[in-house]
Amino acid sequence: MPTKNVTDERLSKFKNKGKDPTKLREKRISECVELRKAQKHDSFLKRRNITLSSLPDEDALSTDYASNEMVATLSIEEIIRDVNSDCRESQTRGCQAARKLLSQERNPPLKEIIDANLLSRFVSFLGMYDEPTLQFEAAWALTNVASGTSWHTQQVVENGAVPAFISLLSSPLLHISEQAVWALGNIAGDGPAYRDVLIECNVIPALLGRISPDTPVGYLRNLTWTLSNLCRNKSPCPPLSAVQQMLPSLIQLLHLGDKDILSDACWAISYLSDGDNDRIDVVVRTGIVPRLVELLSHKQLCVMTPALRAIGNIVSGSDVQTQMVVDAGVLNILPELMRHPKASVQKEAAWTLSNIAAGPCKQIQQLIDGGLLPSLVDQLINGDFKTQREAVWAVTNFTSGGTVEQVVTLVRSGALEAIINLLQVKDAKVILVILEAINNIFMAAEKMGETEKLSLFVEELGGLDRIEMLQNHDNDMVYQAAHNLIEKYFGDAEIEDVKVNTKEDTFVFNTPDVKRAFEF
Repeated sequence: MPTKNVTDERLSKFKNKGKDPTKLREKRISECVELRKAQKHDSFLKRRNITLSSLPDEDALSTDYASNEMVATLSIEEIIRDVNSDCRESQTRGCQAARKLLSQERNPPLKEIIDANLLSRFVSFLGMYDEPTLQFEAAWALTNVASGTSWHTQQVVENGAVPAFISLLSSPLLHISEQAVWALGNIAGDGPAYRDVLIECNVIPALLGRISPDTPVGYLRNLTWTLSNLCRNKSPCPPLSAVQQMLPSLIQLLHLGDKDILSDACWAISYLSDGDNDRIDVVVRTGIVPRLVELLSHKQLCVMTPALRAIGNIVSGSDVQTQMVVDAGVLNILPELMRHPKASVQKEAAWTLSNIAAGPCKQIQQLIDGGLLPSLVDQLINGDFKTQREAVWAVTNFTSGGTVEQVVTLVRSGALEAIINLLQVKDAKVILVILEAINNIFMAAEKMGETEKLSLFVEELGGLDRIEMLQNHDNDMVYQAAHNLIEKYFGDAEIEDVKVNTKEDTFVFNTPDVKRAFEF
């Protein structure tokens, strides 16, 4: 590594094979790449203004549950009066009006409803199994309050809604049970604190108990989304006991055909695999890796992107975990993902490749044999900057752990020229990583007695001029790294001639003192 403290942040996201052996397998522990933006609804941890899949047809409930045009006819004052009355009809009317107001797209009166102390009344209505309409309207209203900020969710929880909603999961009325699933999903999506509150209240067995061959697809969609929220967050991670409870059902859901179920199940797996090697091991021991690799070819972006995230997390683990992904055929799919129209997918694919390149020589050779180098070089040249940054790290990992022959192959693919051209970027960290890669390539050349010829080749590619310019860089570490390269490899020693093989467009050095030439 160029300088240890420069790369600490990067090493927290990527495993890397650098000079410090204690840093060979660093896990990324900071924020993830947010590919979930590919589908708008996927970016929401909470949901409001819902349409349930299991609403009954009976007019006895409400005629507009599924309507997107919910207009309340009562004022806040009238709602407060009705909800606080002793008349069931009035209570139902007040809850329904509140639910409609809270379902507004813009500025729902969450605080007004809370300040009116209506939440405790709503929670009390959840236990009225002899009044399903009132029960359902109250559940819906609370669901929408819980979809707000953390403060709004806190008010719902502190008014005792969690045990009431968990009890509702066993309701014989599917639409009421599903409403409870949705509310619990909003509470779990608030963060690790309430996620763990739900887990401690045994929400997982109650949720999993609703999965059966007869469960409607729409219900399963909501349930899978709620499970995915229970898998979220890393500070702290979900308890391993909870993970082990959920995994068998998540694996089952991953083999269904519905794209929304697949999407949220893949996101759940991606959250669970975003941790240390022990947590990754819990996931891979389920045997799900081949299915995740298969889903990388799914036609729907909302499925493919979280599957790719999960795969990327797994290959950031140990060599054995990475090899499981390679053996499952990921290298057959990565070139296509590197050419995907979505730049975010290209970036994630390049990050995945980078972590594989950080493995042992065997895995690096599998990258070569799998035809990944052309895709890598293409991204170095044509990718957007975020993807180029990942590709640069792939090159550095490759040069850190590859054999001399593998480094030769990488350079001959055009990677050296591509990273030299990127020395003009403004990002100091990327420049340092590129200089590290160049230094690694020189170290390989030293082993073959080709240092001087490599120096000339770099100069002819314009690399020397760019490295010299970096000695004026504002970042002291960039300056020092550039200065060290020039001082060590671009002295005044006489450089041997080179010849150009125009047919292969490669440089072949005349090196009579070694058995094999260092070729570019």
